[in-house]
Amino acid sequence: MQRKNIKECVVYTLSDLVGKVKKRARKPWITEEMISTMDERRKWKNVNTEEFKKNYRKLRNELKRATENAKKEYLEKIFNEIMEFQIAGCYDLIYMKIKELGWKETQRIQNIGIEDSQGNRIIEKSQVLKLLGELY
Repeated sequence: MQRKNIKECVVYTLSDLVGKVKKRARKPWITEEMISTMDERRKWKNVNTEEFKKNYRKLRNELKRATENAKKEYLEKIFNEIMEFQIAGCYDLIYMKIKELGWKETQRIQNIGIEDSQGNRIIEKSQVLKLLGELY
């Protein structure tokens, strides 16, 4: 009990002196604005009047569109960087970028891929590796 009081006292004092830590996004495409919209949406979630439900749905849809667009832009940027590294012949940087994305056997990112010679986007890992093998 005494330890809990000491901890609360230290946390309270530090929050006054230093300030509170802002929430960090787990995904790189999530912005502070999106986080504040998420917090606002949570306020409306459990209120059962029709007006509040409508407001919640509106915020949910806005947030969903914003996060989908931000993720798409982020992955397009990464994809373009990978293609630039490929043109420059920096294969170690290509590997690092793909590893940074977290492309593993158990956790695949479906929205990224490479283009073949006909301009078709290839997403599946086995086909991407096959195409990269043909190129090099």
